[in-house]
Amino acid sequence: MNLIRALFRRELQSYFATPVAYVFIVIYLVLMGTFTFYLGQFYERGQADLSSFFNFHPWLYLFLVPAISMRLWAEERKTGSIELLMTMPITAWQAVLGKFLAAWAFTGIALALTFPVWITVNYLGNPDNGAILAGYVGSMLMAGGFLAIGACLSATTRNQVIAFVITIVVCFGFLLSGFPMVLDLFSGWAPQALVDGIASLSFLTHFANISKGVIDFRDLVYFGLLIGTFLYANTIVLQWKQAD
Repeated sequence: MNLIRALFRRELQSYFATPVAYVFIVIYLVLMGTFTFYLGQFYERGQADLSSFFNFHPWLYLFLVPAISMRLWAEERKTGSIELLMTMPITAWQAVLGKFLAAWAFTGIALALTFPVWITVNYLGNPDNGAILAGYVGSMLMAGGFLAIGACLSATTRNQVIAFVITIVVCFGFLLSGFPMVLDLFSGWAPQALVDGIASLSFLTHFANISKGVIDFRDLVYFGLLIGTFLYANTIVLQWKQAD
């Protein structure tokens, strides 16, 4: 745990060592505010909730989270610093977990800076703060899922742009897996159990349940398994690349 903690601190500090982190946070907050108050019509709806705020999180994360994850391993491989990292007394799993937690914490900092929206809705009305808290939890879990996918794919290439594009495509597939446009491709020939399984992989379905204030154990298991699976795959990719 001490090694993971040390790597976590190093990685998190590296985000703020350059202006990139501050630019990302500013862009994130500006887009979140624009989508909430203009596209989501926060004031015009006249309802004391943050549904117009949380509804756009999946689509913002689709582009912003890959921008964070693309550098996790692609940059290390390009500069050759991954060899130096692996010579330290740390396992591949510890390195993967430390980097992932740092990126997740950075995303959490950006999300926490949206607290003025929560203050605003409490000033204007009497919202269900329990449901709002659940929405934040769901948003963090979904961001963790996106990051785990992006980290795994970042380890497969030295090019950050390629890692960024592939992560967007894969995450987009997970977002739309519960939509008819995807399910119709399988419903004609695949067993119903397979179709239902593909539909259950949708980020939107599980996040929508949590953002409404309903924290279902199945949704928590889904995000936990998703994150764990891709972090495990990330470890396998690193060991495979290291063996080459």
